[in-house]
Amino acid sequence: MTAIIPAAGKGTRFLPVTRVVPKEMLPIGAKPAIHCIVEEAVEAGADDIAIIISEEKEIIRRYFEGDPAFAGKVRFVYQKEQRGLGHAVLQAAEGVSGTALILLGDALVTGPNPSREMVAVAKANGGASVVGLERVPQEKVSRYGIVAVEDGASLDAGGSARIVNLVEKPKPEEAPSDLAIAGRYLLDGDIFALLATQTPGHGGEIQLTDAIKRLLATKPVHGYIYPGKRQDIGNPQGYLKALEAFNGIGKG
Repeated sequence: MTAIIPAAGKGTRFLPVTRVVPKEMLPIGAKPAIHCIVEEAVEAGADDIAIIISEEKEIIRRYFEGDPAFAGKVRFVYQKEQRGLGHAVLQAAEGVSGTALILLGDALVTGPNPSREMVAVAKANGGASVVGLERVPQEKVSRYGIVAVEDGASLDAGGSARIVNLVEKPKPEEAPSDLAIAGRYLLDGDIFALLATQTPGHGGEIQLTDAIKRLLATKPVHGYIYPGKRQDIGNPQGYLKALEAFNGIGKG
């Protein structure tokens, strides 16, 4: 299984510090955040980890190449222009022969390893694709990709159900549910062919959500609400919450 970690974004919500330190390299205790995400992928069974970076983020490459524990496991792919999450994921298509585990580089998750849990859900459903979910307030649905599932009314933490619709950043009155995609994906390899032909969507970007919606037409995709809590480290407030959640740093 290949794990793909998109980490080429400019980190504009965390300026000015991200002029010199990528948000993915901000410390969570003694480790950079992206180190924790790589460990999550390895624990879930990934034996090939592709980190998507830009030329401005060579520090990420230097960090992992300087640690022999990651030798032969981590490789780097460059995204030369910012055209959306789907475009970033597509950069890693070469060399992926099966399932792709996608972990957003600015999303940490407390609690049980969400990627490992999603692998178990996939196995329980005949190898189906799985998308990690969380419930969000209705007024915030326009910030996320939102899904509808077969039995969404009864879907709680630790539960899964087949997805029947996805919408990227819908208006609150047009959202199919309050189930938001939460930074983790386990997708059939067919997703790369779909991304290669995907037309720009919301914001004029190649949206991964749009390609997953097309995948639904041919293969099952399940949504899974993982028990842990996603921590968005892409902004100062979220980063402070992540420090408290993982280490108790920042309290008192």
